[in-house]
Amino acid sequence: MRQNINDQDYRIAMGRLLVMYTQIDYLIMRACAERIASAPDEQAQLFMAKQVGDESKHVLIQQQWIKQFGTDATPIFSETQQELLLQHFRSLSWLDFLTDMYICVEALGGEAVEQVVPLADPGTRESLKVPLQDETDHVAFGLGRLKQELSMMPEAERDACIDGISSRLDFLDDSLHDMGLDIPAMFTAVGADYQLVVNAVMQRRQEILESFSLQVAA
Repeated sequence: MRQNINDQDYRIAMGRLLVMYTQIDYLIMRACAERIASAPDEQAQLFMAKQVGDESKHVLIQQQWIKQFGTDATPIFSETQQELLLQHFRSLSWLDFLTDMYICVEALGGEAVEQVVPLADPGTRESLKVPLQDETDHVAFGLGRLKQELSMMPEAERDACIDGISSRLDFLDDSLHDMGLDIPAMFTAVGADYQLVVNAVMQRRQEILESFSLQVAA
């Protein structure tokens, strides 16, 4: 059931999610901007430059809607937490960057957002339309590059890397919860069944991991 924008509890709850989404897009923008120079080839550099532009566009769209929505714009992530997240992405190898950015943040995070969109008010749905469309391209790039990198590895190294992807996703999920965010409560407050959100994200995760295994088998 779609929520009523005039319901104060809904406005507060959705406002908090919108602020979190906007902060995440801003952090993606910064992390990708910092990675351009060290990306392994021109194709990756050009795509990531495009992604920086996409994310800056998303931030502006969402900031404008948050202002119009009339909700609390206080950041969810503190300055310290934002810097820790950026430091994490700075520390990663190219392969781990692809895993953390494009599977965990973009693909799985985007899947969680998709579960909320049908419940949202029309203005919020519209504010998320372009970001979610662009995200499809970002995920396609990241998964494509991961498969390309894996295809060039010796078999034993490739198998170990595929096994390690799942562990990395678990680690990042735990790290976000360790920041003190009550993610289940945030989703429940806007009318979502959090278990259904988790089920959808886990199914998407399994599909991605299986796609790597199928590539190896082929």
